[in-house]
Amino acid sequence: MRSAAPGCSSFLQQALPRLGRIAGRNVLNPRVTPDPHLLERKIIHCDCDCFYAAVEMRDDPTLVGKPLAVGGRADQRGVVATCNYEARRFGIHSAMSTAQAIKRCPQLIVLPPAMDKYRIASGQILAIYRDYTDLVEPLSLDEAYLDVTGALQCNGSATLIAQEIRQRIKESVGITASAGIAPNKFIAKIASDWNKPDGQFVVRPQDVDAFVAALPVDKLYGVGRVTAAKLRRLGAETCGDLRAWSLLDLQQHFGKFGTRLQSLCRGIDLREVSPSRERKSVSVEETYVTDLPDLPACRQALPELLQRLQARIARARAGDNINKLFVKIRFDDFQRTTAECSGTMLDEAVFYRLLETGFQRRGRPVRLLGAGIGVDEARAQQDPQSGLFDQQL
Repeated sequence: MRSAAPGCSSFLQQALPRLGRIAGRNVLNPRVTPDPHLLERKIIHCDCDCFYAAVEMRDDPTLVGKPLAVGGRADQRGVVATCNYEARRFGIHSAMSTAQAIKRCPQLIVLPPAMDKYRIASGQILAIYRDYTDLVEPLSLDEAYLDVTGALQCNGSATLIAQEIRQRIKESVGITASAGIAPNKFIAKIASDWNKPDGQFVVRPQDVDAFVAALPVDKLYGVGRVTAAKLRRLGAETCGDLRAWSLLDLQQHFGKFGTRLQSLCRGIDLREVSPSRERKSVSVEETYVTDLPDLPACRQALPELLQRLQARIARARAGDNINKLFVKIRFDDFQRTTAECSGTMLDEAVFYRLLETGFQRRGRPVRLLGAGIGVDEARAQQDPQSGLFDQQL
């Protein structure tokens, strides 16, 4: 289903100069946000292939071809941050415990993260993106959305722009990236995973309907394992199945998210590429080498977490925008819970009450504790470095 991005239709070629005069600006200027109602959007989702592991293999070629993971130590309950494709053949994946990964692949090489090195590579990649458009929305160090609707490079072809970007990343950064090209963010992100590694996939506007109809429901943005399982129990295996449901049915089963499901299963996603992403939360967490056996032990561990949280909030300049406090707990059986309440300031007594509420839900030893705040998006002040601390728990 590979295809090149279509050029402007004859209608658009005739209409662009007139639309530019109406708007009082050059609509082909890549530094100008085009009106999505006047021009069909061209969205690229770029995603580096096994980013941390790729940087390590670049810097040490002897690692190439060997199963490699980047993450925490097995004897300290570390988890895998990412792994290369040789490791993935053993069923290893990100967020898996390092101990389990080594059981699956005893010859696995595990390296600690070298974040400074990864940030340098990320900065180089981001600079390449911005050669084509200012509309770049980073999602993490190694992936981003680009809106190239008005780009002049490569004759305005999003497919050729993606190819050129990927080639430049390979030549200047020394790693590979994959890309998805589509009319919206939802489909572009799915497409970027279609021909990994070191590939790209295009979903043209005329192919959106058929492409989305065949997608499994768990590919929908915001659908996790629990929601996907519920959809399948109700008889919806694919997006095509889901289209038979009325909006009322979807809302009855999934509340407000039902409205979103109705749009996504038809390939509709009106979200714009936003260069400045709003923070939703600031948090810290700790996975303990030895389980915290009871509530008193958890209470004893909480002050250190709150001290780290306070420092992180100060760095993110989020202290004036707090609208929620929460405590996250993962028990020794890997079940987790989050206790939260409204609040506008850090209050140690409230965090202790939330900890007690969360702990009593299972009353088991605890392997992970987290504490955080929700942020009022309308008032939040953006900090270009704060993305390292943003995490919705």
